[in-house]
Amino acid sequence: MTNGKRVVVVLPAYNAAKTLEQTLKDVPPGVVDEFLLVDDASRDDTVAEARRLGIPFIVHPTNRGYGGNQKTCYTEALRRGADIVIMLHPDYQYSPKLIGAMAWLVASGEFDVVLGSRILGTGALKGGMPFYKYVSNRFLTAVENVLLGIKLSEYHTGYRTFSRKVLETLPLEENSDDFVFDNQMLAQAAFFGFRIGEISCPTKYFAEASSINFRRSVIYGLGVLHTALQFRLHRWGLRHYRIFDPAGRRLKAVPSAEPLPIMES
Repeated sequence: MTNGKRVVVVLPAYNAAKTLEQTLKDVPPGVVDEFLLVDDASRDDTVAEARRLGIPFIVHPTNRGYGGNQKTCYTEALRRGADIVIMLHPDYQYSPKLIGAMAWLVASGEFDVVLGSRILGTGALKGGMPFYKYVSNRFLTAVENVLLGIKLSEYHTGYRTFSRKVLETLPLEENSDDFVFDNQMLAQAAFFGFRIGEISCPTKYFAEASSINFRRSVIYGLGVLHTALQFRLHRWGLRHYRIFDPAGRRLKAVPSAEPLPIMES
């Protein structure tokens, strides 16, 4: 618990067997009430590692994509009664040591969403971020800041903390099941008026850390620009998009006091 709030860390996993244990070891003690791993049809021993480490997990029998994985993560976290949900990649790219600080920033009521930014400070390039990704990150962020009317150092981090209210309010089921889900979610948070904060986060790029290739990066970048343009057109009343519609489809989760079973289907 953090400030009386139940904290659940969700781990959207794909081929994370080699890094899962180290990721969990670096999580500060006494902060997290429950972990939940969602395996998106990995081809390695991620599920076996989760079982060995005693972490509750859910397995997608077929790959649903990064966005689809997150939808399962958040639905199950809400079902388990989470007040604060932290998404941490189990590939050890982001520092788990910051979980306590990120949880507190939401639990204190200062922010509704907190991002672990790789751009704040000097950590991105020193941590091994490819230069083309750094440049594209800065360009896309600048465009988004203009079109969304807010100011963030980056929109593309995978290290995020959300209040329960955010996850219950945003029409997340309207979003893509692919990587652009991340960006759509932040655009929705901005559109619905939630307060977004950032904390500087060291990052590591290495062989086992997940990263999309150049082609997928280009597709993601185009999706980011499309989302930002949709935001502005919807805000001006020129077009209507379901991802920004208060009546859009939300995650459906019924709180349960029962232990979360290990599920493989």
